[in-house]
Amino acid sequence: MRLLLHKILHWEYWPFYIVYIPIYFLWAYYALRQRSIFFFNAANPTITNGGFMMESKKEIYDLIPQQYYPKTILAKAGMPLADTIMQTEKHGIQYPLIIKPDIGLRGSAVKKIDNPGELESYLHKADFDCIVQDLIPYENEIGIFYVRYPHEKKGRITGIVAKEFLIVTGDGRSTLEELVKQNPRYELQLKSLRREYGGKLDEVPPAGEKVNLVPYGNHARGAKFIDRTIWATPALNQVMNEICLQINGFYFGRIDLMYDSLEALERGEKFSIVELNGAASEPTHIYDPGHSLFFAWKELSRHIRYMYEISVENHRKGVPYLTHKKGMAEYRLHNLHSKKIVNF
Repeated sequence: MRLLLHKILHWEYWPFYIVYIPIYFLWAYYALRQRSIFFFNAANPTITNGGFMMESKKEIYDLIPQQYYPKTILAKAGMPLADTIMQTEKHGIQYPLIIKPDIGLRGSAVKKIDNPGELESYLHKADFDCIVQDLIPYENEIGIFYVRYPHEKKGRITGIVAKEFLIVTGDGRSTLEELVKQNPRYELQLKSLRREYGGKLDEVPPAGEKVNLVPYGNHARGAKFIDRTIWATPALNQVMNEICLQINGFYFGRIDLMYDSLEALERGEKFSIVELNGAASEPTHIYDPGHSLFFAWKELSRHIRYMYEISVENHRKGVPYLTHKKGMAEYRLHNLHSKKIVNF
């Protein structure tokens, strides 16, 4: 009851389809104006479906200059383990590494892999294509929302979210599970943590030792999101333009990256892109616990307007919208694939 009350009183935990109720009406208005439900396809012409559904992470990585993201390979479903291991060695990917679905779903099935045995176990269970990549060595993670209209030579940052990982600090007496239960945000993840760590949660970390139980900044996996849009300095805008202007056909989306320090990031140093999200991107700074639901609705409406206007401009330049038949087929594939990821 305590956790249920916590979820009820904090809208950031409410189901997606409830939070987005007002946005559905705005989407319907835009769809009627363009006579297409699937106008988003034109937001990022070089990304499958504009990055709204069924987009391949590997295909998106291939659009980004290699110096900006970790060493990455694609492990196709059913690929022999020996071939995957050979590819990781060939590309210099070392343990620990990160594995995740090539077509993802809000951070589901992302896992840190410490050895070949864990990699074999994951791939044996996965019935979907996976991305295998180097573990990024930096401690901090942010998501930067970037928008550029097709007629513009430069874009702009429209939101920044900082992410606090699910990290507990030992007191020399409490088990990991007991430490997790001290924070309602973390305790909501206890079921999945038990699945992943099993008996390790009974260990007692030394006083002062920090244990990162989920080493990636995903809200659905217990990370706390903090609005840091105030960090959108001219220097950081310049860095984002230097990156994004090299990504052909990218106009709208959020780039999640890990970095060493804000000062180094503003110089374009010591950072690596975790992933680039297209038309389905949320301005995730809305999930800061200090923001109201009305603030979230305002920001969601603002960003969907950006996507709509960019899509319309690209469409006028010859980028087609998805046909209704093709769009519905992609939507059905998206739902089928999502079930695979959720059930993983």
